Amino acid sequence: MASGLHKRYRGGQGATALDGFDLEVPAGIVHGLLGPNGAGKTTAVRVLSTLLGFDAGRAEVAGADVSRQPGLVRERIALAGQYAAVDELLSGRQNLVLFGRLHHLRPRDARTRADELLERFGLTDAAGRSAKDYSGGMRRRLDLAASLIRRPQVLFLDEPTTGLDPRSRNQVWDAVRGLVADGTTVLLTTQYLEEADQLAGRISVVDAGRVVAEGSPDELKSALGADRLEVVIRDGALLGDAAAVLTRITGAPPHIDPDQRRLRVPLLKDRVETLTATVRAMQEAGITVADIGLHRPTLDEAFLHLTARHPADRPPAPPAPPRPPTAAGSTPLAGYSPSTASSPAPSASSPSSSASPSQSVSPSSSASSSSEVAA
Repeated sequence: MASGLHKRYRGGQGATALDGFDLEVPAGIVHGLLGPNGAGKTTAVRVLSTLLGFDAGRAEVAGADVSRQPGLVRERIALAGQYAAVDELLSGRQNLVLFGRLHHLRPRDARTRADELLERFGLTDAAGRSAKDYSGGMRRRLDLAASLIRRPQVLFLDEPTTGLDPRSRNQVWDAVRGLVADGTTVLLTTQYLEEADQLAGRISVVDAGRVVAEGSPDELKSALGADRLEVVIRDGALLGDAAAVLTRITGAPPHIDPDQRRLRVPLLKDRVETLTATVRAMQEAGITVADIGLHRPTLDEAFLHLTARHPADRPPAPPAPPRPPTAAGSTPLAGYSPSTASSPAPSASSPSSSASPSQSVSPSSSASSSSEVAA
């Protein structure tokens, strides 16, 4: 839960990343967080996961106050960033055992939990292989497995399928559905509208640092209006005749696209009955139909409608914080990593930044700095 969150980045030209951000996520679902670049999605995730302080407002995650109880929040959540935070030199099993030990599991318990997760995510056959030989989808599933070492109540997923091929993306989707079936609440940020449509039970659309719309995918789509019938005819000279047929059947004049020989009309009556009547009437009128179909507004259309502002109207994205030096091929760290639990978290204006990193978020949170600061 977030209420009236404000966050402004200091220094340089600065920018307001969150401007009265409100969010309420029911337990046990995938809740999507959508918005254009610079809308504040990743900043919101970083604030809610205690990686970043905030200037005003209130936030509570898994029953713990983010500002006053950051350590308790970290015990109850996990965070997986855009890029898999796994050690390429270790095998899949060794990665999970390592993360288990970093979470203070006893050696035997860490090995048992690693084997459970390898089986759950379909990685048992590849458990002994080096992670550098894993495909992108396998690495992402291993990263998700690492985030579940301690069975979090809430899992933050920041663009989990960036760069994956369709098959790997489907594998990750199946894994996320399995988490929700087991009772985990997932807050998902993504640039793939299809991903949100497939996974999310509810969606919050973020723009300029605040939530501008919220609802189920179907509710957001239906806000654009009724379903529509689209007809493409073979002979463009008959567009007028075809429009007259559609007007008579549907009771509404269609929108005509002469270049595509396409007619589009909203459906206010029975969808299938209207489709059948249109096919029959076109045949009787001697109009050859090249294509015909029923279409519902898409989530892409709803997203574009809800965030339809000129780029010049958008506030500039805040400058990214400097990244610490890393060894070649390693993943940059941000905030803290369980493997460097003695290192302090980054400073922030909120008390939430003062919690000891030893009260850790999932090891996979170490990848979060690879995302944009205020995406």
